[in-house]
Amino acid sequence: MRILGIDPGVATIGFGLVEADRGRQRLLRYGVITTPAGIPLSSRLWQISQDLSALVGQLRPDEAAVEELFFSKNITTGIAVAHGRGVILLELERAGIPVYEYTPMQVKQAVAGYGGADKRQVMLMTQRLLRMKEVPRPDDAADALALAICHARAATSLLNTDRAFDPKKYDTR
Repeated sequence: MRILGIDPGVATIGFGLVEADRGRQRLLRYGVITTPAGIPLSSRLWQISQDLSALVGQLRPDEAAVEELFFSKNITTGIAVAHGRGVILLELERAGIPVYEYTPMQVKQAVAGYGGADKRQVMLMTQRLLRMKEVPRPDDAADALALAICHARAATSLLNTDRAFDPKKYDTR
């Protein structure tokens, strides 16, 4: 399964494509989509739409993992990122790619084994899990790869197989 991880933004959108097979992930490609500063938000959103559409056409992922928004200090920046995220979700839907969403804590838990891991720990584990020579850069691309790993681990867990626990089988009423 080819999984496209996307770290949403407006100025910089990270992407990472991994192939997941039997609990292992293999790096295929990663990078960023950027939009120029100083142009109207609507123009930046249009550019994200065009670039993501072209990227999806080229990479042909089976599924996508997108980070859910987390507002901490700067709500104004968060609102702009939410606009970018909306365009990303729209383009993935338009391409017919199933989208799965993960919180930063879920990604940290899946990649580093601890939901409170810091950014450096997640980046180092991403490097290790994908057998990369160096820590992936820039940070947005590293975050996108971590999202793809998170989804790969969730998608191949026992909870998503026919061997999963089915409470209906054990209903004693």
